[in-house]
Amino acid sequence: MATRQERIDAFSHEGLPPADQPLELLCEDHVGTYVIPFLCRWSSGAWHGVDSARPIEATVVGWRVP
Repeated sequence: MATRQERIDAFSHEGLPPADQPLELLCEDHVGTYVIPFLCRWSSGAWHGVDSARPIEATVVGWRVP
């Protein structure tokens, strides 16, 4: 099983994410880390699902190109 740090290291997490590009998100909560099961985009200072205008309400700790 991958450690928390190994999962985080598999994603970018420094600086601003590329705007308006579909990305996979790594998020974290009190249970652990998890990948959002749909693509998201960074737009206007917030994360949104690619197919939704609703913001993502999660603590994002990393992103990567799928």
